[in-house]
This record gives sequence, C-alpha cells and structure tokens, in this order.
Amino acid sequence: MRKIKLMLAMMLTMAMVVGCRGSQGTKDNQIVENSSKESVETTTEEITTEEPTTVDLQEFDFTMCFAGDILLAEGEITTNNLDSSPNGLKDCISPEFLEIMNRADYTCVNNEFTYSTRGSALDGKAWTFRAHPDRVKYLKEMGVDLALLANNHVYDYGKDAMLDTLDTLTNADIKYFGAGANLEEAMKPVYVELGGKKVAFVAASRAEKNKMTPQATEEEPGILRCYDPTLFIEVIKEARANADFVVACVHWGTERSTVLEDAQLETARQYIDAGADMIIGSHSHCLQGMEYYNGKPIVYSLGNYWFDEYYEDTMLVNVRIHGDIYGSNVELSVVPGMQDDGKTVIFTDDSEKERVYQHLEDISVNIEIDENGVVRSKE
Repeated sequence: MRKIKLMLAMMLTMAMVVGCRGSQGTKDNQIVENSSKESVETTTEEITTEEPTTVDLQEFDFTMCFAGDILLAEGEITTNNLDSSPNGLKDCISPEFLEIMNRADYTCVNNEFTYSTRGSALDGKAWTFRAHPDRVKYLKEMGVDLALLANNHVYDYGKDAMLDTLDTLTNADIKYFGAGANLEEAMKPVYVELGGKKVAFVAASRAEKNKMTPQATEEEPGILRCYDPTLFIEVIKEARANADFVVACVHWGTERSTVLEDAQLETARQYIDAGADMIIGSHSHCLQGMEYYNGKPIVYSLGNYWFDEYYEDTMLVNVRIHGDIYGSNVELSVVPGMQDDGKTVIFTDDSEKERVYQHLEDISVNIEIDENGVVRSKE
C-alpha cells in the first residue's frame, strides 16, 4: 500500500512540472526549442565534421656512408694501380671498405676530378685532373649513389668537360650536387627517400685561395660557392622546409693542415642554425677534427680516401638514423684506415684503430670516440 501511494505522488509531481512548462508562453517555449536545437546541432557538428586522427607510428632506420676525396684521373697513381692490378678495384681499396660502402643505404664521395675527353687544362692551374668517362663504372663498384661536385677540380678542363661530367654521372644513374649547368641546378638540393624519411643533400665550396673554379650563373655551368654563405644558407633553409633530415657538405679548409680556419668554425654553426642536421667536410687532403654543435655533428674534413701517393690516415664515416614518432637518434661512427702509394687499406689492428681515434679526439673540438669507433659529444 505504501508503494502505491509513493508512485501516485511521483506521477502527480511530474504532471505539475509539465503543466508549469506549458503555461510559460510562446517565447519561453521558443527559447527551450532553440536551445534544444542548438544542443543537437552542436553535437551533430562535432560528430560529423571531426576528421579522423592518424598517427604515424612507423619506425625508421637507415644508414649513410661518406668517403673523402677520390681521384680517377688518367695518369695518376690511383688509376695506374687500378689498370695494372689483376683484381682491379679490390687490389686498390680493401674489400672490407668496399663492402661497407655497398652495404649502406646511401653512399657519398667527393668526386675530385672531371669526366671527359674534351677541353684543355686551365691556364695557370698547378693540378688539373680529367678521367675518361668509362671510369665512372668504378664509382658503381664502390657503391656510390651521390657525387659531391662542389670542389676545386670539377672545372679543371673547362665548360665542355664539366658538362660531360654531369652527363656521365647522370647516365650512370649517380646523382650529383653542389654544381650544375646553371646556378639553379647548382643550388638545387638532392632529395632521397631513405627508410620512409626524406633526406636532403646540399653542397657548396670555399676551397680556393686563387678562385679558378667559377660559380655557376643563370646561363653558365659551375659550382655553388660559399665564401659569402648567404646563398648556401638559403639552400639549407629550402632543404629544411622540404625534408626530414638535411646533410650539408662543404669543401673548405687549409690543405694538409689539421688546424681549422675561423671561417669553418663560424659558418658551420650558421649552417646548423639554418637547418642542417649534420655537416660533412672535405678538401684538406688530411683528416680534420669534429664537433657537436646544438647536438648535431660536424665532420670538418674526411681527408683523402683514395687520391694520391702520400701516406694519410683516412676513414669512412657511417651515419645511422633511427627512431619513431617520438623522436630520432643520429649515430656517427668512423672506420679508420690509411691511404698510401695510391692504395687504401682498412685498419684491423686495434692499436692502429686506437691511434686514429686518439688523433681525431686531439684535433677535435668536443668529441670522444669509443673502441668501436662510435663518436659522441664530450660535455
């Protein structure tokens, strides 16, 4: 009986509430209706217009390999050795080095000569280098994907020979950067997809004290210079806007010296501030030091890799970039060896490796190298 009374009381209360709402008039009714409609519309808007959120959780992992100056010019000790060796390239460069270069996802060398049978050596230039275009096949054997042309020898035999060089590399399916048939091409970054990430390579040169290698113009071939870094900084910024990682290669420094020029130290930081993720240098014909700036590596010079008859310590620089949506890791390591008498040999003896690691630490700004050749910033 108590339950029945309670139910009747509740029904009466509900009826009174409905009655009160009905007696509030048209205006109030309209307000309630509009409010209800707006609520529905808002809810519908949120449901129907919200775009699905997709998060790229894909992991990435790729490697790059960088070698220093190579020379395949006719009549040089490197090519004389090559032509007289029963096993060709494997008698001139350690097979272990060649394996590392071919195993990397992307390999770059400094191509310090021109491919052509045309042209004449530049007047007044002490050293000029020209290779027969057929010798480009040896870059393929090395596993080279990208040739640095922003250097002081790509124009040794003039305009026609340089244009032949561009054609030779293109026909061999090897990309080049830092030079071109005009300034637009010389400034253009090379974009490559590696491990699902877009990597940009850019290059420029400030190597010559007596400037004989011309900068490209709107109509004439040449290289991109960076004595004034303004144009190169523009290139780096463009690459930064269009790629996940940016590698800047610079031909600079004093030949046969481990002492860094002020311009190297100053502009390296400018290039990283502009967006470069790492800097790889060449030209000195000997190893120069390294530095980490804002957590990013600078290798000031790779030195000679396979270039002439002189003894020089050399190395391959391996870069591994891996990570996921939460961030990336850039790991740098060196593989030491020597160039001597026109041949390049990998070091397998631990004491020789340690000697090179220690030398690199001694001439560097703020790095340390462990027993496996892994380079880290030294705080």
